[in-house]
Amino acid sequence: MTDNMKKIVVVYHSGYGHTKVQAESVAEGVGSIEGVEADLIAVEDVTDDLERLAEADGIVFGSPTYMGSVSAQFKTFMDASSGKWAEQGWANKIAGGFTNSAAQNGDKLNTLIQMSIFAAQHGMVWVGLGMLPGNHTNDGSEEDLNRMGATLGAMAQSNADAGPDVAPPSSDRETARLYGARIAEAAKRWAA
Repeated sequence: MTDNMKKIVVVYHSGYGHTKVQAESVAEGVGSIEGVEADLIAVEDVTDDLERLAEADGIVFGSPTYMGSVSAQFKTFMDASSGKWAEQGWANKIAGGFTNSAAQNGDKLNTLIQMSIFAAQHGMVWVGLGMLPGNHTNDGSEEDLNRMGATLGAMAQSNADAGPDVAPPSSDRETARLYGARIAEAAKRWAA
């Protein structure tokens, strides 16, 4: 990584592989921006190595929505970051978040709110999706970008009986990719 290169860490938990697909799409979007690289890390691999996140210019949080909240594994990661919180080690870093659930709604907004509050506690600067809602008119379709109508971060929906090879659908993957690119652009402006 050169001195001018920015790094965005995408830290996520995925129970069944669907949120990992979304994380990979976010990371792809981050990496599509010149001068920015993505580091994709599962929460199981980061709890004891929070320095990787402290060295980044931004962190994007990803978790499935289970029972209207982040997964227990992601919450364990959040709690493990309390030492970084106490020293404000992530302050002024760009932040964003994404989530996935089997239901169309699934209370995904609550998960994104939980992540944004977590980022605010760390003194981070949250980047919203920045995309108008799709699939909200008679002319809309499931192929529209932002078909979940999110604003706070990227949302995806994966049918419970579909594997990560087909779910989330391509429109949700592309929404996540574009969100990753938006976060990378924000990190370049913020950390210039």
